[in-house]
Amino acid sequence: MRILFTTGNAYLPQIAGGAQSSTHQLATELRKHGHHPAVLCKLRGGDWTAFRARVNKRLKRKLFARDERMGYPVFRAWDPTAATEVAERFRPDVAVVQNGDTMKIASSLESSGIPVVLYFRNVEFDELGGNPADLRLASYISNSQFTAARYKQAFGVSSTVIPPLIDASLYRTTSSRENVTFINPYPIKGVDLAIEIARRCPDIPFSFNESWALNDEYKRTLLRRLQELPNVALYSRTYNMRSVYGKARVVLMPSKWEEAWGRVASEAQFSGIPVLGSTRGGLPESIGEGGIVLDYDAPLDDWVAALRRLWDDDACYARLSAAALRHSKRPELNPGHQFATFLEVLQLAAFGAKAA
Repeated sequence: MRILFTTGNAYLPQIAGGAQSSTHQLATELRKHGHHPAVLCKLRGGDWTAFRARVNKRLKRKLFARDERMGYPVFRAWDPTAATEVAERFRPDVAVVQNGDTMKIASSLESSGIPVVLYFRNVEFDELGGNPADLRLASYISNSQFTAARYKQAFGVSSTVIPPLIDASLYRTTSSRENVTFINPYPIKGVDLAIEIARRCPDIPFSFNESWALNDEYKRTLLRRLQELPNVALYSRTYNMRSVYGKARVVLMPSKWEEAWGRVASEAQFSGIPVLGSTRGGLPESIGEGGIVLDYDAPLDDWVAALRRLWDDDACYARLSAAALRHSKRPELNPGHQFATFLEVLQLAAFGAKAA
């Protein structure tokens, strides 16, 4: 099959995040099985990818630029809602429509006769631009039971639940267990709470790791705050996540955002690293028995006490580390099962049968 993934946001290598990583791994797996994936995304300005795309667009007089830097075609457009031109070029059998301008893109593709599968990766309903139930023959996938329940409640649509496909070999490692790792130090990810926890635990080394790009002003502000904390180091984003998890004793996820899943928790647990996270969104689902969850608004003393148990109590740590590893091996995260389920939804959609 020819499968077109779409997003109203930027894509690798211009921006990195859980949705981008999951899409890339699905596309890679599709190629391994003889299918032909492509991605339509928003073009982000300010780098070499944008410059090359702008030149190519002018020379070829198209609404989009095309490259294969990721190993498959990526169509980058200033306005990805102009999806029909890309569809005419790529001729997909089915489109998987994801975050950003969701309904505009899905409606235009459906109007062109292309079967649509909506893959819900967050619960930011304002990004939809409409009601998913208005599509005539769409099928739906959600990345967690939490996400599926929210869309069912809001729009009455039923989803097939497929957690993010993750290649464990990219993350599994033997950790030296020497720090507390916090990935993506943004306000919605709980950076303020993480800083206060680190302040209360001056003997514990903390590793803050950039994921979403930090703009210059925000990064300067964050560095000023961290100067007061000699036990906290800030690191730039790396694609070698094994080097990050290779030093983690605990992964800290004090998110104040309604996380649809919590990919970092799954990545960490492949190496038996317990997670201390909030109860927001789908985090309890992704952390499961392999860590400790607290309400984001719980007293700071409770967060510090939970971290202390993981850091100081070897028996507690060993129990939760084993539970984290066990949780990472559950059937829902089995890549073969996930991919087979995903492919079944796409095949049913491509042949005109709406998936339940």
